[in-house]
Amino acid sequence: MNQRRRNVLPLNKVKVDDFFWNKYTRLVTDQIIPYQWEALNDRVEDAEPSHCIKNFEIAAGLREGEFKGAVFQDTDLAKWLEAVAYSLAYEPDAELEKRADAMIDLIGKAQQPDGYLDTYFIIKEPDKKFCNLREGHEFYTAGHFMEAAVAYYQVTGKEKFLHIMQRVADLICEVFHQEAFQQAVPGHEEVEIGLIRLYQVTGERRYLEMAKDFVDRRGTEPNYLIHESEKESWIDIFKDVNPFFPQYSQCHKPVRMQDTAEGHAVRAVYLYCAMADLAYEYQDEGLLHACEKLYDNIIKKRMYLTGGIGSSGAYERFTTDYDLPNDTNYAESCASIGLALFCRRMLAITGEEKYAETMECALMNTVTAGIALDGKSFFYVNPLEVWPDNCMDHTSMAHVKPVRQKWFGCACCPPNIARTLASLGEYVYATQENDLWVNLFVGGEAEASFGGIPVKAEVETRFPFEGKVKLTLTAEKEAKGTIRLRIPSYASEISLSCDGKTVTAEAGSYAKIPFEGTKKEITLSFVMPPHFVYANPKVRADAGKVAVKRGPLVYCMEQADNGENLSNLFVDTTVEPVVTYESGLLGGTDVIRLSGKRMDAEAWSSDALYAEKRVPLKETELTLVPYCYWGNRKTGEMQTWMKFLQ
Repeated sequence: MNQRRRNVLPLNKVKVDDFFWNKYTRLVTDQIIPYQWEALNDRVEDAEPSHCIKNFEIAAGLREGEFKGAVFQDTDLAKWLEAVAYSLAYEPDAELEKRADAMIDLIGKAQQPDGYLDTYFIIKEPDKKFCNLREGHEFYTAGHFMEAAVAYYQVTGKEKFLHIMQRVADLICEVFHQEAFQQAVPGHEEVEIGLIRLYQVTGERRYLEMAKDFVDRRGTEPNYLIHESEKESWIDIFKDVNPFFPQYSQCHKPVRMQDTAEGHAVRAVYLYCAMADLAYEYQDEGLLHACEKLYDNIIKKRMYLTGGIGSSGAYERFTTDYDLPNDTNYAESCASIGLALFCRRMLAITGEEKYAETMECALMNTVTAGIALDGKSFFYVNPLEVWPDNCMDHTSMAHVKPVRQKWFGCACCPPNIARTLASLGEYVYATQENDLWVNLFVGGEAEASFGGIPVKAEVETRFPFEGKVKLTLTAEKEAKGTIRLRIPSYASEISLSCDGKTVTAEAGSYAKIPFEGTKKEITLSFVMPPHFVYANPKVRADAGKVAVKRGPLVYCMEQADNGENLSNLFVDTTVEPVVTYESGLLGGTDVIRLSGKRMDAEAWSSDALYAEKRVPLKETELTLVPYCYWGNRKTGEMQTWMKFLQ
């Protein structure tokens, strides 16, 4: 393996000003970060309390009280701080930075003399640190704080938060190379990512080596997570996930032998992120191959059309190939974020367009669906079909919410969505020597360099509602480099030119456009008509059904446009979909209209549950909106996969 990674542009070098994404990115600073600050302080009316900051105050000795919330409650603050860091990169805010600094001071006060930092164990179980790696989430919590600390240091240059987390990392390196912990691994993978990021900014190689040890130990014998509960020091935290099964935490096999995505979906993709990072850092061909196998299994057999992963609400997990139910599925927002992070890493290593396309799909469908257009309510679970009346407690639908929630007792998703939206620029561009890679079509500006000469890139587009992109590059003086512009696989009738001259472009690849001089104007246009999508016949939930996509966007029916009982509707796939843009709907969006038929319920004249007659069909028009916008109007049914006329 002889790979040179494509590196993301620093966020302070990217300015997003985009037709589609502004709906979300402008919310981060204006609405999401302030709203989540109120939630962390338990000041959102009618929302589940967080207890997060109170826990830190108790751990720091600033107030009396008991720990409340989930064992991993600390991570809500970590993700909030990471979102703040990214926000400050775009838009400096002295008051916000002051508030973040105060929280970092609080975290420092809660930290123990040996570097330990986790309020659950500091407050509630001070004698049980590292006694339940399977369920305790100490590593998960540490990893998120490490990521936040690195982000805050990179944006502000302030070292306090970084040093706090280095002390945590030093403790982990010391403890988990002791004989008693030689086989120990995290139950919830995340610290591996954090340790690698710490290594990348500090150069402390022991952090990288600790991450590698955690990954290499996983699934080997004796299997630490399986036998951990036999220890006298064991403390049972989550009684509902016992007995433990190793697939849940991806410790059923050594990682290089894993070829199917198993267990808890978020844990899985966080592990794959670390594997990809380590594959690059150690130029490990075998580890990269394992990542490729796992990606293929997800994409070809275990991923929803929307980029959602994790079919089951029980254990929030992957199940079996082609098990993709639409109404009972989980598809946690955090899982799609993790998938996007994994794809970003694989794209950085390989330069293969398929990873950009999957990343785009997850971001533009499931991740965006996870937050309301006002930034003040969130989905944890992302189903592809909702019947609100059937989302009842004590049923298989209990986890499905027909409306976004103000907050959650387990609130990992809202701040994760915030940090993702705030860091959008890291997904858009990458650099490799004198190459500038354009991965996503996002309007705005970026600053790169060719041979040390500053180059400004300006993008104008109305994507995904138009397949037109104008890219203007201006260098301060004569420069030489290459633009690598993504050409999606869904693009057809592709036209690419540079300064009016045609450039070869192939769908599903990156076009290579030389830059020489001081200015270039690149124009890309392609057709992406709405089209019907059918599932593999092995996907039982979608047999006899059809979905609609346009470019990266999946579309769905809502009750607001189509009336009650969406299951009574049938699509006529012999009639081409029609696209219209409606500026007054959902902040401006393309709407797709289909021809179809509706079961005539009025013809069912009796109150009988069953009868020996067929319900007649009558002509109707179906209206579809982007899946990412569903649930932003009145509460009602939603359906992505629709029955079609045979």
